[in-house]
Amino acid sequence: MAKLLQVELVAVEEKVWSGQAEMVIARTTEGELGVLPSHAPLLGQLANPGGVRIILPGGEERAYDVHGGFLSVTTEGVTVLAETATPVAPAARH
Repeated sequence: MAKLLQVELVAVEEKVWSGQAEMVIARTTEGELGVLPSHAPLLGQLANPGGVRIILPGGEERAYDVHGGFLSVTTEGVTVLAETATPVAPAARH
């Protein structure tokens, strides 16, 4: 079984999403960043406005528009702390 990331997406007022994922993609002030299991620890500032995509096991994707906040990658997983996080409707697959 492939290694997975433990992911927490938290907005100021609530925990938006929590679970395991294959990959997290976030737009930071330094550019778009993809995080896979065993990624080096880092702290990044989210672009404002920005976006976070969570790739679930099996390929399903959850996307959120985020405003303000940070992305933290540790040996335990990925935490996204945002001022606001709004789900984005899934795009049609081709």
